[in-house]
Amino acid sequence: MDKLIIFDTTLRDGEQAPGATLNEREKIEIAHQLVALGVDVIEAGFPISSKGDFNAVKCIASSVKGAVICGLARAMQKDIDAAYEATKMAKGGARIHVFLATSKIHMQYKLKKAEDEILRLAIESVRYAKKYTKDIEFSPEDASRTEPEFLFKVVEAVIREGATTVNIPDTVGYAIPEEYGRLIKRIKEEVPNIDRAVISVHCHNDLGLSVANSLTAVRNGARQVECTVNGIGERAGNASMEEIVMAIKTRSDLFPGVATAINTREIHKTSRLVSKLTGFVVAPNKAIVGLNAFRHESGIHQDGVLKKRQTYEIIAPEDVGFTGTGLVLGKHSGRHALEKRLAEMGIKLSEEEMRRAFEKFKELADKKKTIYEEDLASVVELDIHNFKEGWQLEDISYVSGMKVTPEAKVALRHKGKILKATSKGDGPVDACYKAIEKITKVKVKLLDYRIEAVTSGKDALGEVSIKISSDKKVMTGRGSSTDVIEASVKAYLNAINKLVSKSDSSHGLIL
Repeated sequence: MDKLIIFDTTLRDGEQAPGATLNEREKIEIAHQLVALGVDVIEAGFPISSKGDFNAVKCIASSVKGAVICGLARAMQKDIDAAYEATKMAKGGARIHVFLATSKIHMQYKLKKAEDEILRLAIESVRYAKKYTKDIEFSPEDASRTEPEFLFKVVEAVIREGATTVNIPDTVGYAIPEEYGRLIKRIKEEVPNIDRAVISVHCHNDLGLSVANSLTAVRNGARQVECTVNGIGERAGNASMEEIVMAIKTRSDLFPGVATAINTREIHKTSRLVSKLTGFVVAPNKAIVGLNAFRHESGIHQDGVLKKRQTYEIIAPEDVGFTGTGLVLGKHSGRHALEKRLAEMGIKLSEEEMRRAFEKFKELADKKKTIYEEDLASVVELDIHNFKEGWQLEDISYVSGMKVTPEAKVALRHKGKILKATSKGDGPVDACYKAIEKITKVKVKLLDYRIEAVTSGKDALGEVSIKISSDKKVMTGRGSSTDVIEASVKAYLNAINKLVSKSDSSHGLIL
């Protein structure tokens, strides 16, 4: 069997998606889940970009076992030094990923360098990285718009210097499958020493072709695919990991002898985690992981599925981790039942986290009759894992109506003290936010506000996602409750607590 290496860049390129800010704990949590999923390489970040990114990559490298940890670097010694220092403690192996643009438009306008200088820099950067590790990946940025002859020359040179993986990025999502597949085939046929390196592909989705391009590349000899969970990433996103993996598994007739090490039953859980922590809602019609991916409303489809599932389902829901939304617990359930159900869901909590989870569960059970797995997952992800010793909601009350000026009273707990404020606003949410601003003295601009039901029914748990900005920092916040105003306040406080504690970070357009 020919293994296809899954190189996950959710924590690097995925986080570069505007608004997808993750803190260190959230990155580590995702990294552990990526290992459970079975990815081979985790690109944990761009260490030179900021102190926060460096520390996050370093923590992932030292604490996450089971995958190669990769750090990105420009073709510069200081970048390569930072990538090595951040990843050197990786228990599953460390990789340095060097990139340098090779297309005419990038060389002329971005780098202002000629081909001979680009070739020299590529050679020197790989040679320099080789003193740290034998696992070196090189990416000629914007490869799909690079003159093929020059691209082949660069690829041959970096392999000669020690690159063990050569990545061919479709940086701006310009390629179409036939063209991109032909390029990979030519590299395999015309680069003399290509047998000494793995051909990798990294496709963006600007024309909606990232997955198609990646699959065509695999059919033409690529044996590493760079992708992200849910396809998040710069602009229109990256190639979607779950779509690539399931396409290869489902259409094994078109990919004979090719397989990944992905545990597909962890796909849905991983998708949900990334969605919650980044604040990026998965579209209902998203392939593989969307809410409607395995739903059938048409009577003809329903009849077919009842008679034989494969008539309208090419993938079994359980194969990607969909387990249904049956009733699991109620208000009379005890702590032991909760612990057992969370364990069955693969959720591990500390003693203190379990104590808080049980309290939150009881509060929720008093508000809604039926509690689903999605409710429990939301409580853990939003109320337990996001718990911080910062501003905590103590109480809220509000008055609103068509002919009444909305007014809210908010009480917050901070460092053992309870502080209160009252404010009016355009609506109950706005009034609450203004009262919070009075208490915290933190002024922000609300950029985005979204609310969705976690489950069905009149007593559904509502989940609010917001995006705020302050001093050029953009932060997301999430909160859940059967009361949408309470959920809105929790999301706002979550964002403020992250904003106060978040270190500066910056990212550029890469790959």
